Amino acid sequence: MGSDRFTVSADELSRLVAAHDGDVALLWLYRLLHGSDGTEEAARALCRTRAEMEAAREKLRRMEKNSAPAPAEKLPPPDETPEYTAKDIAVRSREDPRFASLVTEAQRALGRILSSSDLKKLFGLYDYLALPPEVIMVLLNYCVSTAPAGSPPSMRLIEKEGYVWANREILTLEQAEEYIESSRRRKDQISRAAQILGISGRPLVATETKYLSEWLDMGFGEELLALAYDRTLTNTGSLKWSYMNGILKSWHEKGLHTEAEVRDRDTRKAKGRAGKPEAPRNMDKLLAALEKI
Repeated sequence: MGSDRFTVSADELSRLVAAHDGDVALLWLYRLLHGSDGTEEAARALCRTRAEMEAAREKLRRMEKNSAPAPAEKLPPPDETPEYTAKDIAVRSREDPRFASLVTEAQRALGRILSSSDLKKLFGLYDYLALPPEVIMVLLNYCVSTAPAGSPPSMRLIEKEGYVWANREILTLEQAEEYIESSRRRKDQISRAAQILGISGRPLVATETKYLSEWLDMGFGEELLALAYDRTLTNTGSLKWSYMNGILKSWHEKGLHTEAEVRDRDTRKAKGRAGKPEAPRNMDKLLAALEKI
């Protein structure tokens, strides 16, 4: 474009298109033309309500923050978010048709009328976290689909998941779908890993999930998990999580991530020990040594 004032980057335009929000695009253009985004002036010029412009301005702010080179600052936990009043929510429900529509859709998805506390949490997702309404609806349906049968999720749980999405900068439908697909893949991986360890017919506790997630993040596949499990049972007689974790961490630190690599190392160690006198068979010392392997 002719003037530096109107020069924009392809990245800016791409983010704007990905936002899927006409109000955000209009406000962005208004600011580009006038050098400011005063809510009252923008609302009059664009034939929008003040509430719609406030929501668009907040979403633009978060989009710009999330596009900065430095890592985005993590949001405070839900207990530290603004305390909305019933009046705040009632006013926005009247003046902001997008939030009013979101309330209706949320009640449909959850199968119940939202309480005052529920509405405050939903409003926090919309107003404070500035998640787009369509992303919030995907979030709601995702939480419903992953909740136990016959037990719809609480708004507290949905709020906590919303913070995960905000901190991961999930602000478009494409990002939401990608995250959900990734979460489903990880859930399947954890389920298969649990079966390798003989765990089935019950949900995993938090510590078990944490261990399995860490091992998968280290890059271990099913064959190495099975081998580490076998060695844990052989040496301790049962599934000792900390013991198995020690084995896998040691392999990870040594860059061993396939069964062939582990077997090859075992062979070389065995050859290196050939001809040496056998150490006393003190079980406590033996187990302590194995934990360092």
